[in-house]
Amino acid sequence: MNLLIAITGLGVLCLMFEIFNLRKALVPLVILGLLGALALDISEYDAIIKSNNNMITVNNFSVAFSGLFIILTIFLVALSHNFYEKHQTKISDYIAIKVFMLAGCVALVSFQNLAMFFLGIEVLSISLYILAASNRLNAKSNEAGMKYFLMGSFASGVLLFGICLIYGAIGSFDMAVIEEAGMSAAVEEWFYIGIILVSIGLLFKIAAVPFHFWAPDVYQGAPALTTATMSTIGKVTAMAAFFKLATVMNVNLPEAQSVIVVVSMLSMTVGNIMALRQANVKRMLAFSGVSHAGFLLMTLLGNDNPPATLLYYSASYALAGIAAFSVILYVCKNRDNEDIVNFNGLGKSNPLLAAILTGALLSMAGIPVFAGFFAKLMLFGQVISAGHIALVIVAVVNSIISVGYYFKLILAMYTKEANEARPGTPVLLYATAIISLSLNIAMGLFPSVVLDLLT
Repeated sequence: MNLLIAITGLGVLCLMFEIFNLRKALVPLVILGLLGALALDISEYDAIIKSNNNMITVNNFSVAFSGLFIILTIFLVALSHNFYEKHQTKISDYIAIKVFMLAGCVALVSFQNLAMFFLGIEVLSISLYILAASNRLNAKSNEAGMKYFLMGSFASGVLLFGICLIYGAIGSFDMAVIEEAGMSAAVEEWFYIGIILVSIGLLFKIAAVPFHFWAPDVYQGAPALTTATMSTIGKVTAMAAFFKLATVMNVNLPEAQSVIVVVSMLSMTVGNIMALRQANVKRMLAFSGVSHAGFLLMTLLGNDNPPATLLYYSASYALAGIAAFSVILYVCKNRDNEDIVNFNGLGKSNPLLAAILTGALLSMAGIPVFAGFFAKLMLFGQVISAGHIALVIVAVVNSIISVGYYFKLILAMYTKEANEARPGTPVLLYATAIISLSLNIAMGLFPSVVLDLLT
């Protein structure tokens, strides 16, 4: 609870900077504030704290994922300095929205009550709706914001209807009562219907097939930094909340695992096949995110410390995403689109950023030395031990397919001639790209540092 209060206070402070015209100090002070929040989060490790009538429970799961969310938000705030340089009068609003969004993310891994869960997911969703439509003079941004708002509102309605059915069946929002009901054979039938509806709402949030149709258009139309936010912290948060709900509910539905296997297979296959056809980098990464949603869903099937595997995979994917989007922001600045042709010759004109983008894409594809390889290796081992060999075969085939579209971008950087020189060396952008990829490589070399957090 202390972490939520601190983050919310930092968000209010961001708005105060606008009042006192301290915009130049905004980014460094917010980063310092987030580092303080990270220290506060670390101080609660190995403690179990229940507060507000068991609405929120702090444990190692919530502390580990909250730490990841704070680190990702620090990177996103750092990228904001260069991205919003033409909108200095609104930068405090944009950063404040990201900080408030972080509060929703923390609530989604700390909840012990479905009311707090819904509050967290709405804070996250509303922040992303606003950010998606934040470029109000751009028709594509307006379209992306409206499309995401309408589809997201529908998903939230389905999710809320599911929560109502669960409450109607057992008379409580408390997760401990729900866990007991999930193991009972005497619970009302609409309890299971409620769980199915809640699951559908969350599958929409993580853009898993067949609830992924909004992602390509929204990712392409939204401002690039908003796309980075949705594809990293947005997706990872929704998956962490889904994992927590799935493990607590522990429902006696024999078909549940079969459904997860089918959705996972479809997400990986549809995402990768559609990504092969894309010429726009943001749209390609949208379909890549759909395929990674399939891999993330596989963590629900593991039987050997799946929370640690989910944390490791989420961190490796999100850090690679931050590194990739840092380069995309640099290359596509002041351009009308994010097509692959914009990256032609980047290996010659800017070898450092080309190497960073290559490393990020190789991590997403699951190539050693990067953390993405070890994340998939551990995930496949757990799923095989759980008896889902066919799913692992499909996952391996899809990992090979993904190399095709990632290398399409890599080849454009190193084999094509540059379109034009790209002046300027934005320090925060370079620092974010280098640090995020370095953390990804460090996770690959020392995976136990992250895995031991949830042992």
